[in-house]
Amino acid sequence: MIPQDIIDKIMNTANIVDVVSEYVSLRRSGASYKGLCPFHDDTTPSFYVSPARGICKCFSCGEGGNAVHFIMKKEQLTYYEALRFLAKKYNIEFDEKEMTAEEKQIHNERESMFAVNAWASNYFNETLKNSEDGKAIGLAYFYNRGFREDIITKFRLGYSLQQHDALAKTAMKMGYKEEYLIKTGLCYKRDDGTLRDKYWGRVIFPWFGVNGQVIGFGGRVLDARTKGVNQKYINSPESEIYHKANELYGLFQAKQSISKKDNVYMVEGYTDVLSMHQSGIENVVANSGTALSNNQIRLLRRYTKNITLIYDGDSAGIHAALRGTDMLFEGGMRVKILLLPDGEDPDSFARKHNATEFKEYVETHQTDFITFKTNLLKEEAGDDPIKKADLISSIVESISLIPEEIERSVYIHKCSEMLKVSESLIQNEVNKQRYKLREDRKKRKEEENRRNNEAVNNNVSNNSDITSSQNNTDNNSDTNQIQTNIEKKERSKFEGLEQLIIRHIIRFGFHQFHPVNENGEQDKTNIIKYIITQLKIDSIEFQSPLYYNMLKLAEQHADDESDDVSMSKIFLNSPDVAISQEAVNLISDKYEITENNNIPSEEKMTCVEYVIHLLLDYKYAIIDDKLQNILQQLTKPEVISDVNKAKDLLQQQILLQNIKRSLGKLLGDRII
Repeated sequence: MIPQDIIDKIMNTANIVDVVSEYVSLRRSGASYKGLCPFHDDTTPSFYVSPARGICKCFSCGEGGNAVHFIMKKEQLTYYEALRFLAKKYNIEFDEKEMTAEEKQIHNERESMFAVNAWASNYFNETLKNSEDGKAIGLAYFYNRGFREDIITKFRLGYSLQQHDALAKTAMKMGYKEEYLIKTGLCYKRDDGTLRDKYWGRVIFPWFGVNGQVIGFGGRVLDARTKGVNQKYINSPESEIYHKANELYGLFQAKQSISKKDNVYMVEGYTDVLSMHQSGIENVVANSGTALSNNQIRLLRRYTKNITLIYDGDSAGIHAALRGTDMLFEGGMRVKILLLPDGEDPDSFARKHNATEFKEYVETHQTDFITFKTNLLKEEAGDDPIKKADLISSIVESISLIPEEIERSVYIHKCSEMLKVSESLIQNEVNKQRYKLREDRKKRKEEENRRNNEAVNNNVSNNSDITSSQNNTDNNSDTNQIQTNIEKKERSKFEGLEQLIIRHIIRFGFHQFHPVNENGEQDKTNIIKYIITQLKIDSIEFQSPLYYNMLKLAEQHADDESDDVSMSKIFLNSPDVAISQEAVNLISDKYEITENNNIPSEEKMTCVEYVIHLLLDYKYAIIDDKLQNILQQLTKPEVISDVNKAKDLLQQQILLQNIKRSLGKLLGDRII
């Protein structure tokens, strides 16, 4: 874990205007700044940044937060990854925890490999642009393929000299260790002990991780040497920092566009990605000729649920479109297919058309996968009843993998019309298939649990679960956030009132006042303590999990007021992302952000009275709900026939009605 004092230091150091302005062009607007929202297609500035509050907010799409939230959303990072991102930006150094010797070795090894790759990327790029062979061979190749200088720079393309050990010698001279040159796959060792370059004589395509670190390389042999070459492209080997099944080429350059467009185009190769970027379509990635993995699908889901697969229009491309899509459906993706004209690939097609023409073709020719598959198989089946039955089974298998019930229903209806088959028949087959899928998953889960239990039992004695505890914390943060969001959606009937109470705690929590107690004496307290005391007197707990946790956080800090601490700051700095994000929503008011950094004095003057009445409203709503439940129970035959039970409920009803009348008198006309 990152120590709390370091988290506080990062939060206090990170300037929200400084952070946001690296992504958004801001201009001053009163006491704050505004610009076009980076999270949706904004035509008029609706994104506001308040330096005094340390938050940003779009009053069109609702996105916003503090500096950590902004980086989480913009860079698609977890909470702790975003903190590290900001710590690095502001040169805040810290030790997350005391690492074991084994952990230190792994950490140092990874950092060394990243350092070697970063150097190698610069070396290849400098060689391409500044060496005679680089310009005459490598740069000429990219120019002949039609790539502009800005695209070459954007993807940091490079060239490896034809001398078999040029990189190896330079790297060793620079002090980089042979061990890491080999582990990253940049070099290999011959039987005679000499070190050789892996990519000699090739143009280089660096692979970037989602955080911008160079994790690997792809190298293409040039046209003059392709004849008789088994591998036109070679890639970095699997290593501590590069796992091909977990990465997608071009994602680092595309992620912002993917989030903004809420769609990703999937192509096959490096040059396909480059050509589409050059045509103005930036939300594109490549799987580099391999089948998509579950990890890659989960990575894409961080940015969008919508994917368009682009294939060649020939027979091989058409049938390639049928492979691997079921995994996308099962991963919750919405899949479309775009077939290019026969003989074309995204690279060649993009080079023959300008950006407008390419975009128009994409928009008019893409189709949803179920329709594509149905039409294709329908044509192949013809009037053959056996083939038609196989077609229906294949379509049913794909539809059954779609997790959203409404989407499944739409496709079932559409396929029924296209295939001239009863909708109820397809629905029944889909239901059977989904039941089978659930059973299969259940069995796989049970088997996985059994293996995990065996592994735990076998490793109890050697403390195998100590390593990578921080990574586990980071990975779990996404799961915790998802769980919190699920709980947040389970709205209770009192959530609106609970939200208003929490809003006033955040805004005025430390505001002092002196209510009169039962003895006619004045108590010295603040808003937080008053609310908590009043709720405890009547044994009331919030029903919304989110606001329950926020109230507990406020209670923990009820005595923390100082010149450097405010209740809003406590909530905004919470490591629970759901809490800190909700705090932003509750303190974000367009008037306050744009015109005035302070809470209006009139609201301050009335906040105490308002909170008192708000608590009475809340108690009144709870009592009223309990009365409604009792009335419902008294109508049930089993209660009416049980004299004792009915009598007990009637007594509770009388008691609650008396309490309700008392609350009504206190509230007067302000009952809500």
